Amino acid sequence: MRDRILDTVEHILISGGADAVRLDAVAAQAGVSKGGLLHHFRSKQALLEGVLDRQVERFQSELPPAGSPPGAFTRAWLDATIPDADVPARAHTDRVAVALLAALSGGPEVLDGFRRRYEAWQDRIADDGLDPSTAYLVRLAVDGWWMARLLDLAPPHDDLHRQVRARLAAMIEEGA
Repeated sequence: MRDRILDTVEHILISGGADAVRLDAVAAQAGVSKGGLLHHFRSKQALLEGVLDRQVERFQSELPPAGSPPGAFTRAWLDATIPDADVPARAHTDRVAVALLAALSGGPEVLDGFRRRYEAWQDRIADDGLDPSTAYLVRLAVDGWWMARLLDLAPPHDDLHRQVRARLAAMIEEGA
């Protein structure tokens, strides 16, 4: 039931934004009673924190362990964040958009937790065996790219999407 509730919240976040995440709407769309929802999540903030935690766990599972070859973590950052093919950014499958919306909408405590995770990821990127400026540049490019996709701020499409992604991957390989 917990996963069904979180799936519902993710769908609502992508389709309607954080304002659309209301306990009664989530319960109705998830097919659970409001009491059943409250048993698992006591508030909207708890729902958003649950979504973010699940997305972070999924993201973490795609990242290589410490001691991996040079560039492996930075390459995994790219692979886990930017799809090979150009797909609509607000597609329900866009985990980065879901995580960002949950972090921004869950209040200061949720955002602070996300910031701490991000700092740890940045430390891993900085220690990935690449030239630090290259690793940081790739991270910033990827972060800017998914933000452009999320907000539809002129992200690259089609062949340009593939070319930009290939260039970032080449930067990682050249630096390794």
